[in-house]
Amino acid sequence: MKSFVPKTLVHALTMLLLVIASCQSSSAQLKYEAGINVGPSNFLGDLGGTFGRGQSFIKDNNIQMTRLMKGVFVSVAPSEFINVRLSLSVGRLEGADSVIQGKGGMEETRRYRNLSFRSPIVEAYVGAELFPTVFFEQDASDLFHKIRPYGIVGVGVFHFNPQTVYTDPSGNKSWVDLRPLRTEGEGMPNHPDRKMYSLTQVCIPYGVGIKYFLSDKFNIGFEIVNRKTFTDYIDDVSTKYIDPQDFYTFFGNTHTADVAAQVANRAPQGSVTHRYGAGDKRGTATNNDAYYSSTIKLGIRLGGDGDRAFRNSTRCPVIRF
Repeated sequence: MKSFVPKTLVHALTMLLLVIASCQSSSAQLKYEAGINVGPSNFLGDLGGTFGRGQSFIKDNNIQMTRLMKGVFVSVAPSEFINVRLSLSVGRLEGADSVIQGKGGMEETRRYRNLSFRSPIVEAYVGAELFPTVFFEQDASDLFHKIRPYGIVGVGVFHFNPQTVYTDPSGNKSWVDLRPLRTEGEGMPNHPDRKMYSLTQVCIPYGVGIKYFLSDKFNIGFEIVNRKTFTDYIDDVSTKYIDPQDFYTFFGNTHTADVAAQVANRAPQGSVTHRYGAGDKRGTATNNDAYYSSTIKLGIRLGGDGDRAFRNSTRCPVIRF
């Protein structure tokens, strides 16, 4: 599994820069937009899910794990067909096996696994907004009450830090960072195939949206954007359980080893059917994690000579309410 894909990032950024350069040659002035966005986000990974076999997309979405994502953006319009957006967002992702409604199927193995996590997310990406209806425009200078659908694809980076709850012998609970605990043997000499994962990763955002122009300057929009990632460790779950003794071999007879042994395996050890041990499946390493957001966007157009400086970059069909 690749934890970082610099070639993908370089290629995507190069393509976007070439588009801007080629478009600017036929545009006297670039046009700009700035705004804010806010809305729900959800994690799609190993933890949680619904009935049956775990899937890699929305079938295993758990609504009760929805958390808020918010951010700011600026965009530049080098042509009438494309906007290039720089977006910065923050939020939190969560997942828990305890939310699974067991129905006696394959979901029971995940429910008895009983793992959970939370992670802050800080994300930045460059994306190209593509407006196909610009080719059917009727009046480029009049944006008032127009609707413009678009697609978006880009490349970005995000930072995360998975945590879970540790319960000490006195029953006190506290949040602990999971990566330093090496819950699946990452970086341990006796597990040479399991490398430490990076907390900063590349993502490929893609989705669709729609804008409604309240005036020539102000617009409101709604978009759904999924993030393809190249890591399976946003939730710190990916492959197989290790022997609890491995934690004491690596960390010594320490509190860290006690914490790691507890949070790595929360399955009910008294159950013969669902007892998990070294070598048993803990996650699905072939499916990388993902997350998505559904946000409302508010934008304001900025340009040289008031509204006129931006008029030629926003062509779309005249669709009015």
